[in-house]
Amino acid sequence: MTAGQLTGRLAGAPISWGVCEVPGWGHQLAADRVLSEMGAAGLRATEFGPDGFLPVDAGKRRALLNKHRLTAVGGFVPAVLHEPGHDPWPAVKQALYGFATTGADVLVLAAATGQDGYDSRPGLDDSGWRRLFWNLDRLRGRAAELGIRACLHPHVGTMIETGEDVDRLLDRSVTPLCLDTGHLMAGGGDPARVAREAPERIMHAHLKDVDAALAARVRDGGLTYHDAVRAGLYTPLGTGDADIAGVVGALEGNGYQGWYVLEQDTVLDSEPGDGAGPLAAVRAGVAYLESLA
Repeated sequence: MTAGQLTGRLAGAPISWGVCEVPGWGHQLAADRVLSEMGAAGLRATEFGPDGFLPVDAGKRRALLNKHRLTAVGGFVPAVLHEPGHDPWPAVKQALYGFATTGADVLVLAAATGQDGYDSRPGLDDSGWRRLFWNLDRLRGRAAELGIRACLHPHVGTMIETGEDVDRLLDRSVTPLCLDTGHLMAGGGDPARVAREAPERIMHAHLKDVDAALAARVRDGGLTYHDAVRAGLYTPLGTGDADIAGVVGALEGNGYQGWYVLEQDTVLDSEPGDGAGPLAAVRAGVAYLESLA
């Protein structure tokens, strides 16, 4: 593995700059600033971010990305998969608008609870799990018909959150995994183990480092997810308790060719100064990944 091999596959995500779909999450930066700082950090591509972050018009969206010399990877789309009588495809299909015209082909699905935020989730019985995985695999097939590759993102406060949930996904679904090191570890899973034992199921990777003590407080109910992120749940790559080097080594050793998205969820209280805040953290993450080569 060389630095060049990784550098060409490093992408950004607006959430690293505090841009989030959750109401009241924090101060929201403008797209021009975020995309400019992605380029300054050495990133080559970006996920789309939440609705409204990039222009809705496909031509304007493509022009803005071209202005900042960024490739479009795709985007994160929460979808309710477990509710009886609910068809998630129409909303997901609408969210795919603009993918093809920008060259994006990765749909990162999350099994949403149907509630705002990520601070709690309901339980599921076996029929609920069957319905969730049936819908998930159906969405994967529908997206493939449009030339879009779908994967499932384990996420705190969604129906697939824990290590046990991920094992259930790998056993009961054919949909590939977006390995998010931070959310999986925060949910009590071991991302390095998944990278070693199921590399063939990993289609996409979100890299976060984690403060394990804060993650434990979220799992124990002593701290909400939002407050934990504000308190520093996600640390710059290489400074936390997630085995980022182990994950990258396992994936690269098994022929992984996908993107590594630097996605350190952040809450901003105000507009940071030039070169400060998220940009400094992302630059540190890029430097860490290049040091692994």
